[in-house]
Amino acid sequence: MTIDLQVKPNMCTMAFIHHVVALLSIFFPLANSIDYNYPAVFNFGDSNSDTGDLAAGMGFLLGSPNGQNYFKAPTGRFCDGRLIIDFLMDAMDLPFLNPYLDSEGLPNFRKGCNFAAAGSTILPATAASICPFSFGVQVAQFLRFKARALGLIAEGKKLDKYLPTEDYFQKGLYMFDIGQNDLAGAFYSKSLDQILASIPTILVEFETGVKKLYDQGGRNFWIHNTGPLGCLAQNVAKFGTDPSKLDELGCVSSHNQAAKLFNLQLHALSKKLQGQYADANITYVDIYTIKSNLVANYSRYGFEQPIMACCGYGGAPLNYDSRIGCGQTKILNGTSITAKGCNDSTEYINWDGIHYTEAANQYVSSQILTGKYSDPPFSDKMPFLLKLKF
Repeated sequence: MTIDLQVKPNMCTMAFIHHVVALLSIFFPLANSIDYNYPAVFNFGDSNSDTGDLAAGMGFLLGSPNGQNYFKAPTGRFCDGRLIIDFLMDAMDLPFLNPYLDSEGLPNFRKGCNFAAAGSTILPATAASICPFSFGVQVAQFLRFKARALGLIAEGKKLDKYLPTEDYFQKGLYMFDIGQNDLAGAFYSKSLDQILASIPTILVEFETGVKKLYDQGGRNFWIHNTGPLGCLAQNVAKFGTDPSKLDELGCVSSHNQAAKLFNLQLHALSKKLQGQYADANITYVDIYTIKSNLVANYSRYGFEQPIMACCGYGGAPLNYDSRIGCGQTKILNGTSITAKGCNDSTEYINWDGIHYTEAANQYVSSQILTGKYSDPPFSDKMPFLLKLKF
């Protein structure tokens, strides 16, 4: 096993060292793991795994300080650097996924494609939706992508260096991280009971999409559940003004309750699909537990702020103002205000009130790769020959 530590002198803060120590303690037990090769990855999701799709599709520039920590420039990721999907691709020794809708920079889709778009929901988008690329649309985009790719290769266009072959589609990994916006968005217009009652309908839509991908030959599926929505500064600011609405960690209880029930039913659906498709590998990944543990034990992993946003406006305790997003400059109460990034994002779990920092994403990824939070667990039979670079 190789772990390539590329540490710049100015990054050697105590927080960074804590991260390294925590990660090393996680990685070394995997020294005897076998290398598990997927030729390609096809990802579906929302902003948690969007590598630039919404920015390209809707034609807007997600400005700095997004991307400042790793890419040194905005990439369309709602983060100061890499997302969970980026770390997972790195662990599988695959390149970062190009977003489906980004036509610039000569994107290469040979090793996979990312259909995830920020703001997307599992349920079909409405006129009021932030993002038109709901899960059903993403699956439809994949179907077109596959048909177009195979068609071009069959025509002898010599594009097999840039597009997946049939074999790659069959042996590739299909990843899902979506559902957060269906729940979080509903709280603005529905009661908790109404939201809980809507979960089966949401999951019917998800099941329909997964079945379409199975019918297209997909056999390897990773289904990430949703995280503790109540621990996001955005939701605490809006729904947690009454202390009685918060739990012992300072998170909004109702949001986490909805996330837990959603995950319970998503887990049941995953088991059902595994029973239906005996020739498929369906892995359910418990992101909720990983993120909850991180928020609850943040200082153990080198973080100083579990909920407060690094990039925002308003200062402690949340540094979040819904009127002005990370990096934006607006006139508030007659004064020009800019939502700036903090000095050291490695001290923060939350980046902009909604999304995680690169440091937090790195921790979550390392936990996923232990296999302990998966059903079925894979720690004994794979996962990857780790080559994480940080």
